Amino acid sequence: MIVISTDRYGGLSSNPYHSLNLSYGVGDNNSSVTENRKHLKRKYSIPYLLSARQVHGDAVFQLDEQLCRDLEVDGFDALVTDQKGVGLLIQQADCQAITLFDPNCPAIAAIHSGWQGTVKNIAAQTVAFLSERYGSSPSQIKAYVSPSLGPCCAEFVNHALEFPSSFLAFQEAKNHFNFWRISSMQLVESGLQEKNIQISGICTSCSSDYFSYRRACRNGDGVTGRCATIISL
Repeated sequence: MIVISTDRYGGLSSNPYHSLNLSYGVGDNNSSVTENRKHLKRKYSIPYLLSARQVHGDAVFQLDEQLCRDLEVDGFDALVTDQKGVGLLIQQADCQAITLFDPNCPAIAAIHSGWQGTVKNIAAQTVAFLSERYGSSPSQIKAYVSPSLGPCCAEFVNHALEFPSSFLAFQEAKNHFNFWRISSMQLVESGLQEKNIQISGICTSCSSDYFSYRRACRNGDGVTGRCATIISL
């Protein structure tokens, strides 16, 4: 099993997507994105990629059959499979990607969890999905939370309208929330052991090594590329 989170370097895309943009949905040249994805597949020996046109929802897509080509599905924000040789790819520019690995089945999941997905607790729904479909024991699942918006930059001025009251325990400054800790809490409440949860702790808005929608909005029109987090058996 491998898990990788990409930075923005080493691809073919030009400004403002320079250079390893991995999303077809942000205005970049499609051929550049295709070549960038091919580069990752070669580098990590992953035959095929499964991704989604993410919608900040909570729908889970299950891949049962072995792919014979790359596939991108519509309207899902979590991907699960027990198939080897498939990289589950989440596209991100500040949102969390959460990967799950059940070593006993084995089975894997990749979750796109921005603030809306976190409010909907898509992480818990995906853990439950692994349990129902593959018989996974949550206490054995290993989780990873990717580089994403840190509490230093996760400012939400409308949180009283947008967040459940339980999130207030994770407010670290005025209007600033620690979504890394929120995700960890949600995973523990789903049955995972805290020792099995790894958090990158890198803020994508602070670090210019990553694409960041927030940083792009501060500096211009919000147009930027997308990094990726990939998990594969």
